[in-house]
Amino acid sequence: MSRPSLPPVSAVAVPGLPEVAEGDDLGALLVAACTAAGLALTDDDVLVVASKVVAKAEGRSVPATDRTEAVRSQTVRVVAERLLPDGRVTQVVQSRSGPVMAAAGVDASDVAEGTVLLLPADPDASARALRTRIGVLAGVRPAVVVSDTGGRPWRDGVVDFALGAAGLAVLDDARGRTDRFGRVLEVTVRAVGDEVAALGDLVKGKAAGTPVALVRGLGAAVTADDGPGAAALVRVGPGDWFAHGHVEAVRAALGLAVGEVPPAPIVPGGPVPARVARALAVARAGRAPDGVAVSHDADRDGARVDLTGDPYAVGAMAERLLAAFWAERLDAAVERTATGATLTADECPHRR
Repeated sequence: MSRPSLPPVSAVAVPGLPEVAEGDDLGALLVAACTAAGLALTDDDVLVVASKVVAKAEGRSVPATDRTEAVRSQTVRVVAERLLPDGRVTQVVQSRSGPVMAAAGVDASDVAEGTVLLLPADPDASARALRTRIGVLAGVRPAVVVSDTGGRPWRDGVVDFALGAAGLAVLDDARGRTDRFGRVLEVTVRAVGDEVAALGDLVKGKAAGTPVALVRGLGAAVTADDGPGAAALVRVGPGDWFAHGHVEAVRAALGLAVGEVPPAPIVPGGPVPARVARALAVARAGRAPDGVAVSHDADRDGARVDLTGDPYAVGAMAERLLAAFWAERLDAAVERTATGATLTADECPHRR
């Protein structure tokens, strides 16, 4: 059986968009830029618009000497945080705009000195408003994807993804269909919105002032209604397997609040004494038991930690230390003593 032919898909940058400022009619600017470039919009087109120009038009620039307070204001929950060599802290968080991403998407590049740019407050609403405005001005309603850039677990490099969308089927659920050999697909759900955003990024120029791309050939995925938007692509709640980084998962399990102890360094490992000290700080915070005296001695090869006190509390503290050591890539053996317990820690052979 021959496979059905698929229509060609193309992407082209839309030149000529001026510098966007708060209050600008972005829809009108997009239509004018397409017209000037000889790109007659159709109902089957997809316009991929960088979130930065959307945010600028919506007045999402705020005063800030650095991003720290702005990131905090845009954070719903902290997924992971690490200490940089220069003392700054970098975070991966769930942003108020929806996705989980580094620094809540707060951007300090290509903005006025002393300011940072927040993501659009409701990216799907921004996409719907743009689509409606373009429809009024151009008489057609292409789909709109508001794109942003982010990293991905287990992969180096960044790609653009759909932060907001209107008029595009952002997910293609292939479950229940059959492949060429008659096998039923059970898990395949394509992230069409993200694929379109990444395609648009191949022709857009972040540094060249071309933040918009026109994608053609995806009419089958363009819908008359605006649809659920890119919010449908965000996995949170019970389906989120990665709600915490491994260090943060240990700290959360031990009852620590975010920021109760300093973040782990961005480069894992390091001198054993420093790692033991961090593990001890974690074990003693949160829901740590009272009445346990802790002493320790560490060198580059390992560490010895002595616990004395109430036997129940000593046992609880030993278990907390085992978990904290694991987060620091250390393994430990526990030996009961007449007055409590001794933990002997060294490098975990499987997690170097």
